[in-house]
Amino acid sequence: MSNARSIAAVTSALRSLLEKQVPKMDDGLDGLRVSAGPPDLARKDPKKAQINLFLYQVVANAALNNQDLPFQVRPGETAPPPLAINLRFLVTAYGNGDVDDDALSHRVLGGAMSVLHSHPLLGRDELKGVLAGNDLDRQFERVRITALPMGVDELSKLWTIFQTPYRLSTAYEATVVLIDSRRASPAPLPVLKRGSADRGPVATAQLAPLLGSVELPHGQGAVRLGETVALSGAQLSAADKAVFRAPHFAKDLVLAPDGIDEDGALSVVIADMLGDPEAPRWCPGFFTVAVRRDALDGLPPMSSNTLPLAIAPSIKVTLEGVAAGTASLTVACTPRIREGQNARLIFGDRQVAPSSLANPIDEGEPTELKFTIPGVTEGSYVVRLRVDGVDSIPVVRMGTPPIPSFDEDQMVKVP
Repeated sequence: MSNARSIAAVTSALRSLLEKQVPKMDDGLDGLRVSAGPPDLARKDPKKAQINLFLYQVVANAALNNQDLPFQVRPGETAPPPLAINLRFLVTAYGNGDVDDDALSHRVLGGAMSVLHSHPLLGRDELKGVLAGNDLDRQFERVRITALPMGVDELSKLWTIFQTPYRLSTAYEATVVLIDSRRASPAPLPVLKRGSADRGPVATAQLAPLLGSVELPHGQGAVRLGETVALSGAQLSAADKAVFRAPHFAKDLVLAPDGIDEDGALSVVIADMLGDPEAPRWCPGFFTVAVRRDALDGLPPMSSNTLPLAIAPSIKVTLEGVAAGTASLTVACTPRIREGQNARLIFGDRQVAPSSLANPIDEGEPTELKFTIPGVTEGSYVVRLRVDGVDSIPVVRMGTPPIPSFDEDQMVKVP
């Protein structure tokens, strides 16, 4: 493997190679200078023949990108892959004299191309000593030098970027450079036993539970605490448990169903968990629900797919007063709103952010939100609280048959 100095090491190795070998190809090129600057700044001494080796592009190596390294990662292990890159150089030749001699620059370029053609690999000794602190010579892949065909259109675009007059040039690619990741690589311990008592894998023909739908009461878009949802699907059993997850939960909330109907649907009451100090507390918002079957008779535990479920806030609105067309409201919300959740009051045709939000020390008490609403006119308003995109349900059903009506706890009458 190699470190972050590998790019500079390749450039230095190519410069050293050209400085030593090109004069041997042509006796008239003694004193040849090899630079590695951008073409618009490379020409410093016009009285000397010169080769400029400019690294103009670095691209990912498609063959080794995101691949585990041989002899570094064993089966079953994972490790951060190295950065695998190809380096693309533009080789430009210059003659000497106050005005560059094109014929001499052609000799310089011919010598450089001949050297690179006959030296397609950079040896480990060539890479080891060119730059202090580099370890490119230790990577398992050799660095190969190949000609890179460039059309007139690509060359013209490249020299337009340089904003300098075009000089006869050619391109080469050095591949591959592997820069090692400095992130730690986990190495798991060997497996001592497989399963309980080293019994090995357990095979079963029993199908896992499958959830098809979550049916909410009265066709609502969300469910409130105390209401019952029906989990329908296949391979469901009364012994299964409903598992609820949410970003606000540090662990799963597990509820046992009240029963299973003749169609195989599980009835689950969204019960308040205040009586269980170990269980997480409900909050308004979106959840996922799955069905879990615990291990039984040596069979492994199984879980179903997950489906979304919205928990609606239940609120009680109190009008504190109206002054100069500005109404002050207090809203009690159950279940309690957690830190980081977004709450908005829908009052008429507008949404209002709370001026304050507080959770009492007693976990059995609801969240208290205060709102100030300017420009309120006389009339009756149905008020809803939206928490993380889930609205409170302003409808209650009473009588036989149940007739829907607006909830008095969510109505405000402005005198």
